[in-house]
Amino acid sequence: MNIEGLRYARAVSQTKSFSAAARAYGVTQPALSNGIARLEEELGLKLFDRSPRGVRPTAHGARILPLVERALAALDSVSAEAKRLADPAPASIRVGISPLIGPELVARAFDAARVLGPPRALVLREADKDDLRAGLVSGDLDVVLVPAVEPMPRFQHRIIHREPIVVVDPSSTVADTPLELESAVDASYILVPDTCGLTAFTTALFHDQDLPLRRYPGQASNYRVLEEWAGLGLGAALLPLSKVSRPHASCRPLVRSGRPVEIRYEAVWSRDTPLSADLDQFASLLSAGPPAPHVPSAPDAPDGPVSQ
Repeated sequence: MNIEGLRYARAVSQTKSFSAAARAYGVTQPALSNGIARLEEELGLKLFDRSPRGVRPTAHGARILPLVERALAALDSVSAEAKRLADPAPASIRVGISPLIGPELVARAFDAARVLGPPRALVLREADKDDLRAGLVSGDLDVVLVPAVEPMPRFQHRIIHREPIVVVDPSSTVADTPLELESAVDASYILVPDTCGLTAFTTALFHDQDLPLRRYPGQASNYRVLEEWAGLGLGAALLPLSKVSRPHASCRPLVRSGRPVEIRYEAVWSRDTPLSADLDQFASLLSAGPPAPHVPSAPDAPDGPVSQ
C-alpha cells in the first residue's frame, strides 16, 4: 500500500481541503488528487466527498481514516525511535513563539522543560507564523507554539492553552457585560496584518457562523496600535485577554450562546525528530495548565488535650 497516499488522505482529512493539503506537502493539487485516487482504487472505496463548503469523509472514509491515522502514527513512531537511537537528543529545545503567546504561557514552558527527563534548556525565537512554520519544516526549530488557525498535516499537534477573547469598543455603553457574537456584527473591526494568526482567527470566527465581518478600511501594525485605535473610536478590536494592556470600561468578553469565545494555542512538532518523546511530554505538561499553588499544610494537632 502506498504510504504517501495514506499521508495525503490524512492531510485532506485534517485540512478539509485538497488545495490546503497539497500546500502543506509542497506538491501540486493534481499530484495529491492522483495519489488519493490511486489509494481509493487500491482500497476499492471512495474516501471523500467534495462540496461547495469543503471536503467531507464518505461513510466508508469515516471508518477508514481513523485507521489510517493510527497506522501512520505507528510508522512515525518507528522512524522517531530509530533516529533517537542513532542520534541522541540535544540538551536544548529550540522553541518558536508566536507574538500572540502571552508571558504566562512562556513561563509555563520553562517550568515544563525543567521537569523533562533529563531537564532541557529552552532557546526561544519569536517570529510571525509563516517564519515559524518555515523554521519547523527546515529543522531550525524543534517545536512552535502558535494559535491553532492553520493545520500542518505533516506534524504532530497538541492544544496547550485557551484564552478568552474580548471586544474593545468605545461605542459600547455597557461595561464588562458579555457581548454575544451575533450582536458583535454591528461594529466595524480594525485588523492587523495576517502574520500572527489573529486576523485569520477573527475572519474564521465570523465566517464559520455565516456572519458578516465589517472591516475598518485601514490596518493597524500591531496589538498596541490596534488597542489605541479602538480607544480613539476608529472601530472595534478583538484581542486575546492577555494582549489588553490595561482595563477598559469598553472591554467586553465575547461569548457565543452564552459561552466564552476562546482562541486556542497549540504546540506543533515533527513526528520523527529525535526529541519526539520529550516534545510529547513537554506539550502534555503545557496542556495540563499551570501547577496548583503550594499551600503549606498545618502542623498536626497533638492527640488529646493540650496542657496549659
